[in-house]
Amino acid sequence: MNTQQAYDKWAAQYDSNINRTRDLEAIALRNVLNPVSSADILEIGCGTGKNSEWLQTKAASLTGVDLSEQMLAKAKARLNDINFIQADITLPWSFTQKQFDLVSFSLVLEHINDLDFIFKQAAQKLKPGGQIYIGELHPFKQYSGSKARFEDEEGITVLTCYTHHISDFINHANTYGFSITKLQEWFDDDDKTGIPRILTLLLTKTV
Repeated sequence: MNTQQAYDKWAAQYDSNINRTRDLEAIALRNVLNPVSSADILEIGCGTGKNSEWLQTKAASLTGVDLSEQMLAKAKARLNDINFIQADITLPWSFTQKQFDLVSFSLVLEHINDLDFIFKQAAQKLKPGGQIYIGELHPFKQYSGSKARFEDEEGITVLTCYTHHISDFINHANTYGFSITKLQEWFDDDDKTGIPRILTLLLTKTV
């Protein structure tokens, strides 16, 4: 089962099942992006719209992109005034001709092998001084065997995931002219004696 098929299958319960990664990333995104206002935002991996409703309050315009048709169906049912697009971001980003103030990635890049291509495409879609937000399952969690997964009546589905180290994000950011504005690690119940669950980065385009 490929990633698109898995998320199509997961869509029916994605908003209702227990998912600490989903919930903590939503908290992290709202914290990191709280200063944003009146921005043209491109949300990559909008899914069911779990973050779209909040991002809309920060946006002059919001475009949501996802690979999964069924996830997008949930998003469109929740929010009918946002431009939602089904697209594969591992292909050239011809799905929009706009440039944006912010490109956000929420729990997306663990499913992408080639980060270089993604950074290149995102850089091309950003205005000068634009920003990238990345919220991902922390690589320390991945090192311990954690992967995106869900359970239904047919059993457990484990999605295809790739481990990206913190240095990978930083090196690709540097390659495409981004400075590291903020890097944070987020812990379950804010217990910093354990392994962090979420990694967030806020990158600013400098060239």
